[in-house]
Amino acid sequence: MPAFVRAAVPPSVTGAVSTSLSRRRFLGAASAAGLATAGLSACSDSGSATTDSEGRTVVEWWNIQTTEPSKSVWPERAKAFEAKNPDVRIKLVTLENDAYKSKMTALTSSGKLPDIYHTWGGGVLEQQIDAGLVEDITSSVSSLTGTLVRVSVKPYQFDDKTYAVPFDIGAVGFWYNKALFADAGIDTPPTTWADYLDVVRRLKRAGITPVALAGKEKWPGMYYWAYLALRIAGVDGMQKAADTKDFTGDDFVKAGRHLQELVELEPFQKGYLGAGYSTPNGEAAVMGNGKAAMELMGQWAPVVQADAGKGIGDDLDFFPFPTVAGGDGALTDVLGGGGGYAVRKGAPQAAVDFLKFLVTAESDRVLVSKAAMMPVVKDATSALADPNLKDVSATLGKATGFQLYPDQAYPPAVGQEVNDSVAGLIAGAKSPEQVARSITQVAKSQ
Repeated sequence: MPAFVRAAVPPSVTGAVSTSLSRRRFLGAASAAGLATAGLSACSDSGSATTDSEGRTVVEWWNIQTTEPSKSVWPERAKAFEAKNPDVRIKLVTLENDAYKSKMTALTSSGKLPDIYHTWGGGVLEQQIDAGLVEDITSSVSSLTGTLVRVSVKPYQFDDKTYAVPFDIGAVGFWYNKALFADAGIDTPPTTWADYLDVVRRLKRAGITPVALAGKEKWPGMYYWAYLALRIAGVDGMQKAADTKDFTGDDFVKAGRHLQELVELEPFQKGYLGAGYSTPNGEAAVMGNGKAAMELMGQWAPVVQADAGKGIGDDLDFFPFPTVAGGDGALTDVLGGGGGYAVRKGAPQAAVDFLKFLVTAESDRVLVSKAAMMPVVKDATSALADPNLKDVSATLGKATGFQLYPDQAYPPAVGQEVNDSVAGLIAGAKSPEQVARSITQVAKSQ
């Protein structure tokens, strides 16, 4: 998936995921009837603004908060802004993830976007910027960027300009079962890839499944290759590959070889190639039922584990992806993503004002405490109560570099090829060199 904005969307997850903003939570099964009843209206033409019968400026806000608690919090935020700005009406249009992406694809092609709209940043947003459809809000939010968790705004910045503000940010890392580690005589989590492989071996010797993986859905396996590439090439190396559309360098081949080393240890649960993520007996259930010691996943993992399985309570803990010997990446470089909001080119000033309101510390505390969002405003971290999410937030706060999920950072076709090729490597159908060449071939075709 990653699944917020990836080109290929994984299957839906169950409603309990709604307690945490995750790449999964938005993947509900929206029907055609649901889309029809969403109350869609034609988006404003570029440069125009509409008013209602009371003379208020109408700002249309497209979001994908279809499940509780955020489903209720979003209208509350709109009303809070309207109370302070009685000459503005925020019109919410809420769509399920897949329906939203389908609608936005059509609107992008037509050159008409909503006043405010959900974005995951990366390749899709960059395409909209290149088409001249997105407002540059750099000067409008410059006074706020220093108040934000530094990495939270990175997915929305291009050429030193800011085109969206975040409302959520997260990181991928290893979730592990402390009790199973103890059973295998492992006292501390590994910090290097060599140590990680040794941990896998020790778990296997103890009769414990080391890693849970949803091989069927592809995106979970992609995290391993992406993180290994980040640890070896570093943030700058990842950016250079994206800029040159060339992933055939030694760093990316080495990432595949290191992943191959892991696969050859047979660390995953039985039947992993056919396993889903949140399905019964899938990755989250295996981890949540204490049947595997680790999974590499985002901040939503504890909630999904408890939903798909029983959850392992206080035995659950988190550690960063290990470093690779000789690599340019640091332990504090993070792979992750989140959600944000951009405004269309020519949108009314009230649209930008609302975004600024949304990322005040006061408003972000509401999103954190009531909607289970990860804080994007530094002063809102005090509202975070969940110890698991505190660990992720601390990781983000210390991050020295940030890499957006490849299937969001790159154009959709490239992101999909990353997922497909890495899945082929894990299944034994592709070599590390073939993975690098396939991704490069698709990148150069864009």
